[in-house]
Amino acid sequence: MNPDHFVRDNSQLLEPPLVPEIRLHLASEVIPLWRKTEEELAEIGVPPPYWAFAWAGGQALARYLLDNPTIAANKRVLDFGSGSGLVAIAAAKAGATHVTAADIDPFAIAAITRNADANNVMVHAVAENVIGTSDRFDLIVVGDMCYERPLAERLMAWLKNAETDVLLGDPGRTYFPKTGLVQLATYNVPTTRELEDREIRQTGVWRLERDWD
Repeated sequence: MNPDHFVRDNSQLLEPPLVPEIRLHLASEVIPLWRKTEEELAEIGVPPPYWAFAWAGGQALARYLLDNPTIAANKRVLDFGSGSGLVAIAAAKAGATHVTAADIDPFAIAAITRNADANNVMVHAVAENVIGTSDRFDLIVVGDMCYERPLAERLMAWLKNAETDVLLGDPGRTYFPKTGLVQLATYNVPTTRELEDREIRQTGVWRLERDWD
């Protein structure tokens, strides 16, 4: 299955509620494919479509970058676990000199490429696990990635040792760290009951504490 054709045929250009200045190819209730279970999607060769939703942590982090453009301006930015590319696109709009959007899902890469084009920004999408490769970047941004313990533990161990600034957006996921962070902002992010257990998620933007602070 061609990931680009799949994204094109099974999404709509929509505006995330917290960042309406960005348009993304996202899932819609009018597209019946998104009612399928992960098992049904696996049967047709499609990984869970995390790229098809603007998750609360990503929306909050994108909003923060757009409202505080000096955070990303003139920097080399890595968006880890980019999904739809929302945070990467926000960084590009904020004036980053180079933005890399990393995701191991080839369908996410197709979505990121389409979404960057839809927003007239340059984003370099890479289908690889970039944990351990922080030296190429001035800023790492991570939106809503602490939903599973093994991933959260590997991710945070890498970020704590990375010699670069790190910003995280998170709506209170179970495995989000409780220490070593400075909260920068809080947003009430509209969501959907199909994804979350409530219609509004209070979501924070955090900076990883550093010895050089």
